[in-house]
Amino acid sequence: MQEQEEDHKISVGDVKIDQFALALSSRKHIAIGADAKEAIEKCRTYLDEKIARAADPIYGINTGFGSLYKHSISEEDLSSLQKNLVLSHACGTGDTVPQEIVRWMLLLKVKGLSRGHSGVQLATVQRLLDLLNHNLIPVVYQQGSLGASGDLAPLAHLCLPIIGEGAVWQENRIKPTKEIFWSNGMESIELQAKEGLALLNGTQFMSAYGCYLFMECKRLLDWADVIAAMSLEAFDGRIEPFGVEVNEIRRQEGQIAVAKHVRAILEGSNGVNRQKKHVQDPYSFRCVPQVHGASRDAIKYIGEILEREVNAVTDNPTVFPDQDLVVSAGNFHGQPLALSLDQMAIAMSEIGSISERRTYKLVGGQRELPEFLVANPGLNSGFMIPQYTAASIASQNRQLCTPASVDSIDSSNGQEDHVSMGANAATKAFRVIKNVQQILAIELFNAAQALEIRGVDDTSEMLKGIHQSFRKHVPFIENDEYMHPHLKRANSFLDQTPDSLTT
Repeated sequence: MQEQEEDHKISVGDVKIDQFALALSSRKHIAIGADAKEAIEKCRTYLDEKIARAADPIYGINTGFGSLYKHSISEEDLSSLQKNLVLSHACGTGDTVPQEIVRWMLLLKVKGLSRGHSGVQLATVQRLLDLLNHNLIPVVYQQGSLGASGDLAPLAHLCLPIIGEGAVWQENRIKPTKEIFWSNGMESIELQAKEGLALLNGTQFMSAYGCYLFMECKRLLDWADVIAAMSLEAFDGRIEPFGVEVNEIRRQEGQIAVAKHVRAILEGSNGVNRQKKHVQDPYSFRCVPQVHGASRDAIKYIGEILEREVNAVTDNPTVFPDQDLVVSAGNFHGQPLALSLDQMAIAMSEIGSISERRTYKLVGGQRELPEFLVANPGLNSGFMIPQYTAASIASQNRQLCTPASVDSIDSSNGQEDHVSMGANAATKAFRVIKNVQQILAIELFNAAQALEIRGVDDTSEMLKGIHQSFRKHVPFIENDEYMHPHLKRANSFLDQTPDSLTT
């Protein structure tokens, strides 16, 4: 394998989610730092010595797993035990996990193992990084984890390739691992005692989804403010609810931040500052700081939970070389993530809910805007049905927001008698947040049309720039035409950040 310049190093110390995201998006080479190498090797050496002198069974090292912990395993079978574990637990099903999230899984698994409390070989951790650095992305499936004894099934699929099994994505095609390893000069790893358990125990499926979605949420929350401001301008709304004094006395940080953001977006607008005939706006406009702000506060808190998790050790048993301890506990239990991912879905669903209501108001023929935002309504249906679509998606989100974390089903003959269902919370949150992007895209589609009818010249410089950029992808609608491509392009437009269009 050709060596590359090492641009990012995985160390023992804590890393911010933004830094993980930068390392992944840059596609630069990632290496194990010297401190992490030392911690990994120290722990492995200690564990080997511990096994050699141990008189009593150590869970998952020389015993069976789960309810099979009473079965002792002979020394000559310790390696086979770990390989069998990975093979037997690769029971995922359903759709494949998006490759970008699997890349997060690989990086976060390496990070957890690099803390030096898992007892793995350095070569095992390096092989996971090799897959990431060579863009050989394991094929992982969405269904199969209870989010409690670690994300067992998805992590088994993630780690199959390092023992030469399973399949990987290469250039968007699925290929057998054996074929890929042969062509890249890579060899499979012979797992040693404890390693299979270290690889499969852990919360990296949930936390990878969480981190990926956290970054998506930050972008969409910024877009929600921008699009709401454009809708406010197009609806001839009032600026007073976004003032400094009225928001500061509520004392909610997110609310204050959203009001400030919207004021900045609308700075220099003549339209929003003109004399108004109406004394109040509907809640979907007037309460943007309160609603968007509450979601911002929730996402900020969730980010803190995720940041703790991705810098943690979540496999089991946990090895403490300095204390001569091997502890079987429950750090693999996904409850912190399950609750957070459910909250993430709810917080972002509300962004979609209030967005759909603003779209509804824009097409209602109020405040000198034509019905359904087209000339000759009746002959033309105009923007009637995009609002239907947004309403349908908002309704689906509400159904998806039923918490997964309130459910639990016994497994492993009752040994694992409370599970988090955090993996289901993760995949549901993914669907909700992708839905929210489409709802916001539909609002932008409507708001741009309404603003152009109202008059773009009177708005702020920032909204003029956003509108002009949007029009390069989605046209003004004069008469009825095929709408689906416009909704799709509007959605893709939101893959950018608003700042990238105004700097």
